[in-house]
Amino acid sequence: MKMKKTFTTIALGAVVSFVLVSCKETTAVEVDSATAVVNTDECRGVFDGIGSSLTESSAYVLACLPEDVKNKILEDCFGESGANFSMSRTHIGACDFSVEGKYSLAPIADDTLMEYFSLKEDKVGLPKLRYPNIINEHYDLYNLMKDVANLKNSQADNTFKMVACAWTPPAWMKDINDYYSREMRTGGRLLPQYYQAYANYILKFIQAYDAEGFRMWAISPANEPQGNDGSWESVHISPAEEAVLIGKHIGPTLENAGYSDVKILGFDQNVFEVAPYAATIYGDSLANKYTSGMALHWYGSTETPFPDVLDSLHSSYPDKAILHTEGCIDNLGLPAWDGVRDPKGFKECCWFKNDAFWWYPNATDWAYSTNFWTDLHPKYASVHRYARFIIEGMNHYLTSFIDWNVVLDKDGGPNHVGNFTGAPVMVDLETKEVYYTPIYYVLRLLSRNLRPGDKIVYVSQAEQFKDNVFISAVEKSDGTYTVCVLNTLPDNVDIKVKLGGRLYEFTLNKNSVSVLKRLRK
Repeated sequence: MKMKKTFTTIALGAVVSFVLVSCKETTAVEVDSATAVVNTDECRGVFDGIGSSLTESSAYVLACLPEDVKNKILEDCFGESGANFSMSRTHIGACDFSVEGKYSLAPIADDTLMEYFSLKEDKVGLPKLRYPNIINEHYDLYNLMKDVANLKNSQADNTFKMVACAWTPPAWMKDINDYYSREMRTGGRLLPQYYQAYANYILKFIQAYDAEGFRMWAISPANEPQGNDGSWESVHISPAEEAVLIGKHIGPTLENAGYSDVKILGFDQNVFEVAPYAATIYGDSLANKYTSGMALHWYGSTETPFPDVLDSLHSSYPDKAILHTEGCIDNLGLPAWDGVRDPKGFKECCWFKNDAFWWYPNATDWAYSTNFWTDLHPKYASVHRYARFIIEGMNHYLTSFIDWNVVLDKDGGPNHVGNFTGAPVMVDLETKEVYYTPIYYVLRLLSRNLRPGDKIVYVSQAEQFKDNVFISAVEKSDGTYTVCVLNTLPDNVDIKVKLGGRLYEFTLNKNSVSVLKRLRK
């Protein structure tokens, strides 16, 4: 029999106008003909959410807009009528997506007890005299955080999980006495005598925002602890050092201060490099006690989320969470560096107000046409990368996805070291024109349909589509199922999904992301 189900799809040319189509449902159990099987008894975790990050650069762009335009963007991203992002991430002190960079929230050397800790740098604002496009000189990261917190708290669905992370400790805690050094090609190391001071620094940040009504859900000790060759704010922390830092300092400090509910996440860098950190941190009894899971980034490949790595991580540590905390269209529009073999193809162009750029393989990343794992870094379609990482990752125990900056200018900044990237929302600061990129609509579709608390169930797929059609599913609290599908093929595809004793049949648009809701087994 034929039944009408809610089937939402987005594709190039139909980004805004979501469509409703029919699907067939039959009670016949035709396992052999199924494109995919939803294995309802095989749980792959409880979904934490989807979101995008709050940075000083995002605050700067919003400060350049009229109040009503700024508020609309925030509602469209975090409000119930929009994407309703349920997660986010922010930086403790400066990062590359700070407007000027090189600052901390504890600037006084040897202030180990954090007596002079202050959110001043998050509140100071950006002067119009220096930045002519600014409309609200008093708007900064703190104000953005408060706006989002107030928005979420005003809603019935107010679930919001904020992850905080320092790109670098205060400079005085490090062996190079600086935030980073391009000359020495390093972010330096955290000196052991300041491990406890650094734990106090993180605690003070949590306490300061808690006092302002913004409770942190999780922290990680350092963003990308393997470093970035001193290109911007960073710190090198080895697996053994991070284990000590968590087990003997950060964990007990948060626990003793009444913040044992704030999760501590290890690593916070690329998926395929997580194993040594997981083994060392989880292998240390104290660090294991305080570490809830591993935070991962996607920059190891423009295609795969490394399902074998995710499976192995879960198999080895089944009681620990696996979360994605940063991903973006990196190196956007940047010229090729010396190791690039295809410099002309490396540099992107024409992405602003051009949906086709995002739906087809026009983007590159830092490792495109280099000697760094060339087969893992081809040109790619931005939409495919986002949707595949989320959908395929869920099948392999990934329980969250946090995008990097929620809004940037049309060039992918500001970024004080010129490390420009894409974003869900991009703005021409001269004309005040706002562009909701296809990334926004994909994240919106998935965020509205994959909600915190959903039970992820494993979907097995037919061999014929394993490299170009990706399917995931969740069970809702009412017992219905939602199925998400990415079709990367240039043609429409007929799909049959087996769920319990029923076979759902529908046609996927070419080059599309789709959600089928309210299915029953």
